[in-house]
Amino acid sequence: MRILGLDVGSRTVGVAQSDPLGWTASSVEIIRINEDKGEFGLDRLAQLIDEKKATGIVIGLPKNMNNSEGPRVDASRRYGRMVAKRFGLPIDYEDERLTSVQANRMLIEEADLSREKRKKVIDSLAAQLILQNYLDRKGKLVNG
Repeated sequence: MRILGLDVGSRTVGVAQSDPLGWTASSVEIIRINEDKGEFGLDRLAQLIDEKKATGIVIGLPKNMNNSEGPRVDASRRYGRMVAKRFGLPIDYEDERLTSVQANRMLIEEADLSREKRKKVIDSLAAQLILQNYLDRKGKLVNG
């Protein structure tokens, strides 16, 4: 069982993967997209799904702090429907509030990366955090 985690934005999709046992998440890459032009990176995602032998996808939902859903949540759900239709894999969603903030903090405080370097990895790290939160929550449901 290998799951891919996606942090869907309007210009990039951060990608992470679980280990085969579904315990830990690691960053994979950032796929460039352009929502305005209808370019969603699905061909590259297809390659990653095949390469990683993914059996499921987790997509982050960027809810507002008051738990309401705005336009970016709608965009993430639309992306999820496109992915489900094209690949036939199960899609789950994970609340991603504060994952970008957490990722930024990790890159500043722990890795001491410049703003330019952070831009290059922030989305895949956010995807890793989304996926790790999902794996942790699922593990607690199964084990607890």
